[in-house]
Amino acid sequence: MNALRMLFLSVAGMVLLGIWLTGFDKAHWVLYFPVAFLSFAGVTGICPGLIFWNKIGFRNEPLACDISRRKE
Repeated sequence: MNALRMLFLSVAGMVLLGIWLTGFDKAHWVLYFPVAFLSFAGVTGICPGLIFWNKIGFRNEPLACDISRRKE
């Protein structure tokens, strides 16, 4: 697993922890969407949000840490 997948899973875990601490019966159902999408992205490596924004017209630029390691 790479770092980006672990980032997706850890953010999903933090949101789920927040929902759990608030109470599953008190949390709004919309709060479960980020958990589902980030868990899906972490497990499969396919990020629906990245695909959506890429189709809208935003470029998928490399991360800042990847720019310095770019092969010439």
